[in-house]
Amino acid sequence: MHKPYISIIIPVKNGISTIESCLKGIEKQSLYKQCEVLIIDSGSTDGTLEVLQNYKVKLFKIPPQEFNHGATRNYGISLAEGELVVMTVQDATPSNTLWLENMARHFIDPEVAGVCGQQVVPHHPDKNPHRWFRPQSEGGYRKVQYPNQEDFLNLTPENKKQACSWDDVTAMYRKTALLEIPFQPVMFGEDMIWARDALLKGFSLIYDSTARVEHYHHHYPDYTYRRVLIVWLFIYKTFGYQRANPIVFKDYILIIYRNIKWKLPFKWIWHNWSLNYYISKAVKDFNLSIEMNQLNKIEQKLALHIPQGKI
Repeated sequence: MHKPYISIIIPVKNGISTIESCLKGIEKQSLYKQCEVLIIDSGSTDGTLEVLQNYKVKLFKIPPQEFNHGATRNYGISLAEGELVVMTVQDATPSNTLWLENMARHFIDPEVAGVCGQQVVPHHPDKNPHRWFRPQSEGGYRKVQYPNQEDFLNLTPENKKQACSWDDVTAMYRKTALLEIPFQPVMFGEDMIWARDALLKGFSLIYDSTARVEHYHHHYPDYTYRRVLIVWLFIYKTFGYQRANPIVFKDYILIIYRNIKWKLPFKWIWHNWSLNYYISKAVKDFNLSIEMNQLNKIEQKLALHIPQGKI
């Protein structure tokens, strides 16, 4: 058997409802014959392991308590034989047969350390139609690189965050770059931290919106509130970026307009109003905690420790 060119790493736990869609999408890839698929399972009990027996994957198991977004992916990298390594998740499905090819093409440039694709929401009736992917163009790519560390360090916090908007739901890496810059063993944001560290070392990163996967989590109010707090805490502590409330009155009006335009059930107005309300509440609470120098209370509330400092 020839050595694979691409290793696809998928952390899995109780993914029986989505893992088959993910693996079938990978099997349809134009570069599939050059791939190996590594599954890192952390204690599935729902029948996922039995389903995996029907697919050509390499299964590795770790105890549930050992799962860590950064460290578990580093473990997968240590097992990978490919020159290129792909990170995705159990509930993401490639949107077409060129997902891998659209990322791999950029590695002809020896300075490219990684390529990040785009998450999109498919037009499924059980998914929030206000989030459905409605592209305005076919997509394209942009290159980010700072040959000198000072060029990156002198960016505004907002521009640092934008340059590092990396996403391990759909990303491809040069394995040698991952060995030089391993993921930090954190429970959140390992991908964006890696992008920051890669840019600080002078590597080139590519953002290619044609490398799409379908991925969706149904956001309930309590989930939304907690998720926004986690994301904003991470971004503030990593990049020093704090912004004003992104939700304004106009956003509520647009929900009504779009719901009527797309002829959607009324329930989606209320659902998206609720999401906006809890996004706004989370942002206000977070910004207030900064003003009152009580950020540690947010960390304690989330039971989330983000050790890396601002740069």
